[in-house]
Amino acid sequence: MNSTFETIALIGKFKKPEITVPLLKLAEYLTKKGHQILIDQLTASQIVAETYSTLPLEEIAQQADLAIVIGGDGTMLNIARKLVSYDVPLIGINQGRLGFLTDLSLDNMFEMLNEILAGQFETEERMLLSAQVTRAGISKFNSLAFNDVVLHRGVSSGMIELEVRIDGEYMNTLRSDGLIIATPTGSTAYALSAGGPILFPSLNLIALVPVCPHTLSNRPIVVGADANIEINMRSSVNVGINCDSHAYFDLEQTDHIVIKRHPQTARLLHSINHSYYRMLREKLGWGEFP
Repeated sequence: MNSTFETIALIGKFKKPEITVPLLKLAEYLTKKGHQILIDQLTASQIVAETYSTLPLEEIAQQADLAIVIGGDGTMLNIARKLVSYDVPLIGINQGRLGFLTDLSLDNMFEMLNEILAGQFETEERMLLSAQVTRAGISKFNSLAFNDVVLHRGVSSGMIELEVRIDGEYMNTLRSDGLIIATPTGSTAYALSAGGPILFPSLNLIALVPVCPHTLSNRPIVVGADANIEINMRSSVNVGINCDSHAYFDLEQTDHIVIKRHPQTARLLHSINHSYYRMLREKLGWGEFP
């Protein structure tokens, strides 16, 4: 057994009973290999797992040497945000539709995990963003984003207007349906559908991608990871901000938003045969004839 990962946490997609069989098989497999298993309390509430220790996620984060997440990319995003402060490495087993982050499959998970637990793996550091909204000098909203921070209009048919500054310097005033501020991880999510560039995951960059801009010359722009992005709202009827489509806050016209790199990174573990370009070909259908 690789003593680096003596205690392994298993976390499954919430309210998805179909994770029960693969998660318990995985727990049995890892136990036989000599690992101590901890199961997230919310995950345990939907399966029968009396054999294994169950703890709240915060307590698991303090004890686990490794966390294995079974679910889709959304599950991984949620867990990565919660565990990033504890520096727990993550492995994703895909039971969703895409699997950009959860790259192991249920079919090959034992084979791939056997290699990873034997020390045959690659570590990938992924950056996160922090977002803060202040109103009249008072902080009203704080959240982390693994994929993206999105400013968007709600049910209103009108465009939103906002002023963007980078490191204190005025960049532009944007009229659009929204603005996506994405990490390299999030570049293959909403930012991609809005016409943004794909950024290699290990790059330290941030993409700003307008959503349906009023002026077509307003194009996506990529800035350094240490950029301090400030946004001042100029119109705010039914405008909101969300992080990874998870944390949401309603904005007002005088709100000031600051988005910058979070000081800690998420660590994803991959098999040594993992290829980001192969994953793009598979997920995006590159190289296929129409």
